[in-house]
Amino acid sequence: MAKEIKQVMDIKSSKGITVAQSIEHQRKWSEKGWDNAVRTGNYDRSRESLNFEIKKGGIVSSVDKRKNIPQLMAENLAERGIKDPNEGREIPKYRTVVNFIFGGTPERMLEIAFGNQKVNMAHGADNSHIKRSTDIERWAQDIYRFASDRWGEENIVAFIVHLDETNPHIHMTLLPIDKDKKFAFKKIFAGKDKYEFKERTLALHTELAKVNEKWGLMRGDSIAESGAKHRTTEEYKRELSGQCTTLEGQIEENKKILKQLYDDIRFAEKRVKGLTTMTLNLEQRKDELEKEIAAVNEELKNGKGNSEELHERIKKLDNDLQKILDNLADKQTKLEHANEQLDELKSLKDKAKNMTDQYQQQLRISTSNLTQQVRFRLADVLLDDLIRDFKMILPTLSLGTKESLDDSLLQDMAERGEDIIKCAIFLYANLVDQATNFAKGHGGGGGGSDLPWGRKEDEDDRAWARHCLMMAHRMMKPSGKNIRR
Repeated sequence: MAKEIKQVMDIKSSKGITVAQSIEHQRKWSEKGWDNAVRTGNYDRSRESLNFEIKKGGIVSSVDKRKNIPQLMAENLAERGIKDPNEGREIPKYRTVVNFIFGGTPERMLEIAFGNQKVNMAHGADNSHIKRSTDIERWAQDIYRFASDRWGEENIVAFIVHLDETNPHIHMTLLPIDKDKKFAFKKIFAGKDKYEFKERTLALHTELAKVNEKWGLMRGDSIAESGAKHRTTEEYKRELSGQCTTLEGQIEENKKILKQLYDDIRFAEKRVKGLTTMTLNLEQRKDELEKEIAAVNEELKNGKGNSEELHERIKKLDNDLQKILDNLADKQTKLEHANEQLDELKSLKDKAKNMTDQYQQQLRISTSNLTQQVRFRLADVLLDDLIRDFKMILPTLSLGTKESLDDSLLQDMAERGEDIIKCAIFLYANLVDQATNFAKGHGGGGGGSDLPWGRKEDEDDRAWARHCLMMAHRMMKPSGKNIRR
């Protein structure tokens, strides 16, 4: 068994679900389809009968193939009186389906599905003797209850468990419909921006882990945490929101992300340009065919030419036109998706650049604060050393020199520097009354009226600190004693 047993939850939104997807989920392939699936994929037809689905009420049932998932979706909406916003549109516009895959580490999922039975994973092996464990049914019911409680059981269109692949898993087709019976993918899943979507998704993984804990499936690491190199736009969002150990690290990391985003944007722009050109060419060809069909119809209407040949010509032109229309619809869908991806990449680029600018600003502030702190520490040490050295040389000075230093700040700092500093701190904080009381309580006169007081408009912090120190020096002098300026 793997050393780390992790849960898996993959979420993808789409503008509907196709019949082809439904056929794969329900295993509704023809013999030819099955042959192709087994040949090209990891499907084991001898285990297909073990697949099951969870019906309303959490009922375990065999996979019902009578109706495909698009039909089930249409019936669900009709019963609830909800209109599919993509109905009638040539190109679907709204995200009306959320496709989930639930699973986990293969070794553990095989154990839950088949217990201690040995499944032969060799291509084409016969595993028809394998029986389904009740544990996989109970696990699926737990996940079904989790989804029902969170998004509403009425919004679950299909909940199919596959046991015929390498790793047992669940396919859930969910309609993102809110309590007001409106399609609301952004409100339910995405949030107000891409970063909120990331936070919601991470929280969802954490909540699912509480359900999976009893099955031995732990919460996995996010891609940003695991350091994966292949990055989608969602992974970019995770990385941009990740916390680095230092601001420098964040700046460097965002620069790398920005470089990759610029490269991806250039590639996306080329793709949009190419698809735009192809779309324009197809539209031009469509117009030409429509004009040609109209001209042939006019000839037929006026009885010109051979009627049979004209009908054959119209038939061929109609076939050509249909191919062009199909191709055009495909290119338009791809172009719309490419434009959305380009817009998203540009938005992420702007976000990354903005975050880098913020980190740089924070770094400048932090560096400035650190410089100030270092300066304060050095000044504090320097002052202590200067005063200590002055005290040591003071007895060796001549009488004249001592008299010249009498009442000076240097001498008073040597004698009672701690009290002067404390008084200056009160003044710096504009606590004048406290400074006066402190000075009087420690032998000072409390100052006089001949020294101008108050911070000047042009005084910076350094000048203001010096001002406060000089005033504190005066206030700590005994009453009536002058100080040397």
